Amino acid sequence: MPQISAINCIEVPDGMEDTAIRVRNAYVDYFRGKAGFVSSTFYRASTARGLINFINIVVWESQAAYDAVVNEGYGNAEGLNADGMKVLGKGFPEPIVVHPGVFEIIAD
Repeated sequence: MPQISAINCIEVPDGMEDTAIRVRNAYVDYFRGKAGFVSSTFYRASTARGLINFINIVVWESQAAYDAVVNEGYGNAEGLNADGMKVLGKGFPEPIVVHPGVFEIIAD
């Protein structure tokens, strides 16, 4: 099975950068304890253009590994997984907005 990447484009209003970083780091600590987690890379825009100013990419060893961690969170209004952790896309406080997506590599 090919690796997949959960790519979250994040809109972080001025003054909430530290909150976004803290929440993201808490999720990475959570993911590290899960089977199939490969890595996470966090990006901040180097210019102030556009709404998307942070991107978090979490690599999983397979779609099945990702699905095992994000098992129920996108199927309920609260975003809660079976273990009570919110899925990353719903775990940031408002007014931070996350645009989540899961992608597979099709070319290098």
